[in-house]
Amino acid sequence: MNHSWGGRVDMRVWGGVALLALTLVRCIVAAQAPLSPDEAYYWVWSRVPAAGYLDHPPMVAVWIRAGTALLGDTPLGIRLLAPLAAAMGTLLVAAAARDLAVGPAGTAATGNGAAAGRMVRAGVLLNATLALGVGAVTMTPDTPLLFFIVLALWALGRLMATGRGAWWLVVGIALGLACDSKYTAVLPGAGLALWLFGSRQGRLWLRTPYPWCAGLLVLALFTPVVLWNAGHHWASFVRQGGRAGDWRPARAAQFLGELAGGQVGLATPLVFVFMAGGLWRAVRHARQAPVSALLACWTILPIVVFVQHALGDRVQANWPVLLYPGLAIAAASLAWRGWMGASALGLALGAVVYVQSTLAPFSLSPHLDITLRQMAGWPDLARAVDDMTPPGGFVAADEYGMASELALVLPHRRVIGIESRWALFDLPRATRGEGVFLCSMRRVRDLDTQAFARITRVGTVARGRAGRVAERYAVFRVVLAPPASGDGVAVVLPSGRP
Repeated sequence: MNHSWGGRVDMRVWGGVALLALTLVRCIVAAQAPLSPDEAYYWVWSRVPAAGYLDHPPMVAVWIRAGTALLGDTPLGIRLLAPLAAAMGTLLVAAAARDLAVGPAGTAATGNGAAAGRMVRAGVLLNATLALGVGAVTMTPDTPLLFFIVLALWALGRLMATGRGAWWLVVGIALGLACDSKYTAVLPGAGLALWLFGSRQGRLWLRTPYPWCAGLLVLALFTPVVLWNAGHHWASFVRQGGRAGDWRPARAAQFLGELAGGQVGLATPLVFVFMAGGLWRAVRHARQAPVSALLACWTILPIVVFVQHALGDRVQANWPVLLYPGLAIAAASLAWRGWMGASALGLALGAVVYVQSTLAPFSLSPHLDITLRQMAGWPDLARAVDDMTPPGGFVAADEYGMASELALVLPHRRVIGIESRWALFDLPRATRGEGVFLCSMRRVRDLDTQAFARITRVGTVARGRAGRVAERYAVFRVVLAPPASGDGVAVVLPSGRP
């Protein structure tokens, strides 16, 4: 009797059961946790289809539209594809870890048992990061980005394991869709190009048409985003790339410290150690093993870009998250003990986040509780503002996130967004009318009133949860001025539907 085969089958069965249970938990959290202003904003995108938007490419809007087509404009509808993509991505990253063994021995010399161990470690370590734990219950551009990055890694694994050039076409499709999700997807793609031109095996592939066809697929899938930018004064490219050359050495130490600290937090401390160890192993063996060289180039080049950016400006903690799947694959090849303990700590931290975001058992200040600070209390705030609005009147806001939250929660009310970014959307301009306008107390002194013919302050409302105030807002009775261009552009936002 082959006991090792039975053990591997049991491992995969129990792994599948655990993944299914985790996915169900994530669906419950996605349904119960309040929506963030950014998620509401991306929901507006889904109701106004375009090939691009000011902040990001359009893939997150496509995913939201698919979810809401099934479950309506509900939190679970907006986030539906997040837990499903995390589950499918886990299976793909496990399969990639089977094929991409880091080290000079390669996959052939490690044996089936070692491959099964790598598969489990890669899937568990990735799911133990806070980045994936939170991303699996929210919907942001990072959600489809991570899935397509994993898809690309899986296809690269199949390419390295089989030597069949057709897998390059899957790589090209995956990277093209990743670029349609977030612009940072170009960084691992550039790392892959570095491997192609800088390694012996990569240059052998360049003698075939396959990697060139993959590049054409990336270009074809990304062309609509380029054309949208060309038709909108390159707004998105300028916004995302305008700070690339910043240089502020006086604050470089602070920005670099924030970059490192953010990754320790999002990866969770012990998983971060394993990922760093896996990357070091890949770099060490890059000369001897093509797989190691591939993962090293895939990861190191983006890290260099993020470090360079941190010399002049802050790198948002979530930007390097697209490297986590490759790092989890690299870490899975380590023979270190303790990976289960590291993963358990990460999963426990994720569980705390899930409990706090849904049940809020801990009384934390808004500075520590991101759910309270950004996500809690929007329905109650909307109802309070609705009661202050004259019959037939509108509700307006000059922050895109707040306006989007109000549009989602008040389907019976005309909600107007007043901000220059709305000029890039195909939305009807608001005409004359009377209603109420909300402005955060943080911004009252700098309030721009050019969108209004008349404005009178009538009160103050607060947003919070369980007696804790996250933010206060000034409420004004206003009359809209005639439509005009500029910073005061006013548009009617789409309304939600249950």
